Amino acid sequence: VQLQACGGGLVQAGGSLRLSCAASGRTFSYWAMGWFRQAPGKEREFVATISWSGGTISYADSVKGRFTISRDNAKNTVYLQMNSLKPEDTAVYYCAANRDSLPRRESRYYDYWGQGTLVTVSS
Repeated sequence: VQLQACGGGLVQAGGSLRLSCAASGRTFSYWAMGWFRQAPGKEREFVATISWSGGTISYADSVKGRFTISRDNAKNTVYLQMNSLKPEDTAVYYCAANRDSLPRRESRYYDYWGQGTLVTVSS
C-alpha cells in the first residue's frame, strides 16, 4: 500500500490550498483516512479524519470551519481543502490510512502513511 500526498506549497495568509492523497490498493474504500501535520520543532498533530463512507468526519479545533476533508473512493483519493490559512498552519502535512475503517484522531491507529507535503503560509 502506498499513499502519495501532493498539493502543498507557499501561500499568503488568508489564502487556500487543496491537498490530495492518492492511495494504491483495492481496499481503499474500506479504510478510514486521516490528515496529520508536523510543524518544525513540534510533535505531529491530528488535523482531520473521515470514515470509509464519508459519513463521519472529525476536525481538530484549530482547523474547524476552515478545513474540509473529503474523499472520492472511485479515485482512491482523499482531499483536504484548506481555506483562510494562517502562518501557524505551516507544517508538513501527512495523509494516513486506518485499515479498521474507523475514523481516529490518534496517529497510533493508522497503518499506512504518505511521505508528506509541505505547506508554508507567509504572513
